[in-house]
Amino acid sequence: MLAAGASVRTELLAGDSLARRLPEIGALRIAVFRDFPYLYEGDPAYEAAYLRPYATSPDALVMGAFDGDRLVGVTTAAPMEDHAEDFAAPFAARGIDISTIYYFGESVLLPQYRGQGIGHAFFDAREERGRALGRRHAAFCAVTRPADHPARPADYAPLDTFWTKRGYARVDGLVAGFAWRDIGDPAETEKPMQFWMKAL
Repeated sequence: MLAAGASVRTELLAGDSLARRLPEIGALRIAVFRDFPYLYEGDPAYEAAYLRPYATSPDALVMGAFDGDRLVGVTTAAPMEDHAEDFAAPFAARGIDISTIYYFGESVLLPQYRGQGIGHAFFDAREERGRALGRRHAAFCAVTRPADHPARPADYAPLDTFWTKRGYARVDGLVAGFAWRDIGDPAETEKPMQFWMKAL
C-alpha cells in the first residue's frame, strides 16, 4: 500500500500476517483506548476473543499502520452480521437490515502518528471494501461521555468534525449499551455507544 504519512505505511493484514499480529493489535487497542473518552482498563483475554472474528470472517478488513515493522495503528471492519451481537441488535430492533451494513470496528493510532492522513486512509480502505461487497451503508459507534466528566482533559477535541466531514451523521436514538471497566473502577459499567452512519 502507499505510504500514509512521512514515516508510516499502511498494509492490509490477513491470514498468517494477521494471526501473528493479533496480540500486538490487542495491546495497541488497550493503549489507545486507555485515554479519554474510553478510559478502558484493558483485558488481554477479552482482546483475544474480540479480535478473533476478524481473523475468521472472509469479508473482514484489518489494516495496520507501520513505522518500520512497528505496528502504530490499526483499523478494522466487517459485515455487521459477523460482528458482536450487542452492536447489531439496535439496528435489528429498528427494522434496519443489517445485511446492508459494513460495520467499522475501530481506528486506533498512537498519538505521535496522528495528523499525517492515516485516519483518512483507514476510512478510505473500509469504505472501498464495503462498496466492493455491495453494502449500502457504513456504520460505527462511539462512546458518549458527559461534558463535565472528571477525566475529560481540558484540551480534549472529539472527532465529530472529522466524521462529519467524511459524510457520517449521528442516527438519533440509535444507541447501544456496552460495558467495560474504566481505569480505577472495581467493576464494569455500561456506557452508551452512539451510532453514526453514511450511505456508501
